[in-house]
Amino acid sequence: MQGKEKLPEDVANPPWHTRKAEEVRQTLDVLEGGLSEQEAEKRLERYGPNQLPAPQRRGPLKRFFVQFHNLLIYVLLGAALVTALMGHWLDFGVILGVVVVNALIGFVQEGKAEKALDSIRGMLSLHAYVERNGHRREIDAEELVPGDLVLLQAGDKVPADLRLVSTKDLRVDEALLTGESQAVAKQVDPVGEDAVLGDRLSMAYSGTVVT
Repeated sequence: MQGKEKLPEDVANPPWHTRKAEEVRQTLDVLEGGLSEQEAEKRLERYGPNQLPAPQRRGPLKRFFVQFHNLLIYVLLGAALVTALMGHWLDFGVILGVVVVNALIGFVQEGKAEKALDSIRGMLSLHAYVERNGHRREIDAEELVPGDLVLLQAGDKVPADLRLVSTKDLRVDEALLTGESQAVAKQVDPVGEDAVLGDRLSMAYSGTVVT
């Protein structure tokens, strides 16, 4: 959630998978029929849209040269200068080669990271079904706010990280996150705080698919 205001600590970073469903409702102040449109608008204005933070894009040339902005690289460049002044050209070439190779590796890795993030963005759902004012409606996934009651059905992509408060034979394909080939049966009951991602049965995670 990219927001204008930071979420309160008890909302932003709790181990939701360990909380009882009723406790989650109380923490997020969720009514039985979902949020009112007015309250949803207030929360959207307060916390901002449900979206990944926009990455800081750098052009290829800048991305390459920023790899040299590193204390270790400064030390190596200093050593290269000293060896050059002393006429040790072989050592100078080796050190300079190490610096350039390191910069190339960092350049490639940063480029791959940007592509990976773009790929993740492409896997996210663009729409969500929610219950507001006691009625089901479709909204843009970016309009989801903390406390929304999100409705899931077979074939849906989960539009945000969700704490499940009501389920009926819900199974979710989490291969995107865990590599598990079998869909996972979900539950409302909380699980232990140390449960790994694939064992957090009371949660549904963004980008996974309801089967």
